[in-house]
Amino acid sequence: MFNLRFKLTILFSIFDAFKEIPQANKMIADKDRYSLEERFAYAKLIMDNMRKKARCETDVYGKENIPTDSNFVIYSNHQGKYDALGILLALEKPCSVLWAKKTADTPLSRQVCGLLDAVVIDLENPRDIVNSIKAVNAQIKDGRNILIFPEGGYTDNKNNLIEFKTGCFSCSVQTGAPILPVAVYDSYKAMNSNTYEKVRTQVHFLKPIYREEFEGMNKKQLADFVKGRIEEKMSELRAAKA
Repeated sequence: MFNLRFKLTILFSIFDAFKEIPQANKMIADKDRYSLEERFAYAKLIMDNMRKKARCETDVYGKENIPTDSNFVIYSNHQGKYDALGILLALEKPCSVLWAKKTADTPLSRQVCGLLDAVVIDLENPRDIVNSIKAVNAQIKDGRNILIFPEGGYTDNKNNLIEFKTGCFSCSVQTGAPILPVAVYDSYKAMNSNTYEKVRTQVHFLKPIYREEFEGMNKKQLADFVKGRIEEKMSELRAAKA
């Protein structure tokens, strides 16, 4: 796919990037001076500017389900380049991301990764996968929130789920942190199309899953359990659109 929308979004973001990249680099280089909250706020500013350039609005549902008494791990379905923006812009408190290496080392993405303390993962390197999961576990144990896309990537799946990779669920099996399932709907339209019309996407924060609900499950069982929760919501949304 030529992906006109993403190319235009990048083109129209160039002017902002001249201001944002130096400031982001400054904040990343001096994390003792800039708090996690300040860095997250600036990352959101960059992402919101990208959202505007993509001519996208996102309707957010279920924010009351976001845990307020502990940190959590977000597991979301994955449709395209906009997914993380739609989710992170809806959050009030800082959240890290498990970010694929192939998209993490580009201008602005690199800065957002640094601001969020994102864990970069090379999905083609088994040793790096193990080390990245250990880094995620360390963040969770340190009280951080983190966003993970267990599908590992996206194809042309649109509003359909693809296979959930089980490895990332070891984070929850090992730490017991609450799980916040998220369903993104129509998110593929935001940066994965050849039109530049305005689009609306949806982010649904589902009811959290606490340790007592998944204690004793292995990674595969937990992956199927979380996928089932998200698929249930996606089926409901697809039926409403039919």
